Amino acid sequence: MIKRLLVFLALLVLGALLLAWQAQQHWEQPLFIDEDGYSLTVSAGQTLKSVALKLDEEGVYPHPWLIRLYGRWSGLDQQIKRGEYLVPAGTTPLALLQLLRSGKVISYQVTLPEGITLARAIEILAQQKQLVHELDGVLDQRIAALTSGYPGSEGLFFPDSYQYEKGASDWDILQRAFAAMQRALDEEWQHRSENLPYQSPYDALIMASIVERETGLPEERSEIAGVFVRRLYQNMRLQTDPTIIYGLGDTYQGNLRRKHLEDESNRYNTYRHKGLPPTPIALPGRAAIHAALHQQDGKNLYFVARGDGGHYFSETLAEHQQAVLK
Repeated sequence: MIKRLLVFLALLVLGALLLAWQAQQHWEQPLFIDEDGYSLTVSAGQTLKSVALKLDEEGVYPHPWLIRLYGRWSGLDQQIKRGEYLVPAGTTPLALLQLLRSGKVISYQVTLPEGITLARAIEILAQQKQLVHELDGVLDQRIAALTSGYPGSEGLFFPDSYQYEKGASDWDILQRAFAAMQRALDEEWQHRSENLPYQSPYDALIMASIVERETGLPEERSEIAGVFVRRLYQNMRLQTDPTIIYGLGDTYQGNLRRKHLEDESNRYNTYRHKGLPPTPIALPGRAAIHAALHQQDGKNLYFVARGDGGHYFSETLAEHQQAVLK
């Protein structure tokens, strides 16, 4: 009887050792992933059990019980984080669990260029396939509520590159852009030059948007801002084409005509209305905001495009008219 018991125990130990050896072999076996890697999405509330079964169903790892067993034993089953992961070729089950615990998910990026309108920014976000699309254009009620303290929503979102993870929404990005603009505008306003013709940071933002649209040359921003600041001080009209174009909206066909310059119904017609337009006309970058608050000193009151991206600046109307003819 004792002899049979010893034999049974020996077989039991041998079987356990064999099972442990097989488990070790399976545990060290890399997942079946090609050289491009494997995209694994862990949804909110998803358990390690469902992740392991998914790996089995998709032919990535045929031993889901082993992942669940080790996860339970190590406590890693309670530490996995949601998100989209790129699992590289050669990854072992242990490395996979460590990746899921690390939260190093795939990161995407969207860029909102300087000088675009809010409508264009929303279009760019709508083209991001990885984003959840919630916004219903520029008239979305959430945008209106977010910017309710201002005359309009235009210009209040900071143009920049934004990192995001799968599951984020276009509304998430826009809220971040709004907060970024508030920070940038506040910081620049705190260090502004003296004797500026602005009643508030919002006025500076309007000016910055005009500067942003008037030139693409960094070295010209402060000089153009100087021209407009002097015009405001001298009660001259700004007479800048980009404001009219913005006011025309979708009716603008690519050419400004005399009727556009004479149209007083266009609130953004700075040829007919003195002072700043009612709102920004674009999303200005930080450099344009800085230029609007640190204008270049001088006497120039006019400028005209040279045709090479830059401008010719003039002090007098006569000199300006000669530059226009040239």
